[in-house]
Amino acid sequence: MKMVTRKRYSKEFKAQAVELVRNGKPVGELAEELEITSGMLYKWVKSDFQTSQVCSEGRQAVAEELRGLRRQNAQLQLENDILKKAAVILGTKTPNSAAS
Repeated sequence: MKMVTRKRYSKEFKAQAVELVRNGKPVGELAEELEITSGMLYKWVKSDFQTSQVCSEGRQAVAEELRGLRRQNAQLQLENDILKKAAVILGTKTPNSAAS
């Protein structure tokens, strides 16, 4: 019985192949040049697309959270400034310590 060994391809090799497909190289032609099946190349492209979608969604969520935190920070700074001024007016703090 003949043993069949599976070829393993590096991440860089896969990324370069996917990039060539994204740049317009026909999958069949590229698969033939790289001596792989077109199904395997389609699988790599699909996997790369899904990964980029997840990363894109993650970046979007982080950006949204950052905007919210900046809004909250601005609101807290405003409230802090109001409290500092009220403390000076009520005489619980001296104006010099309010400036710091």
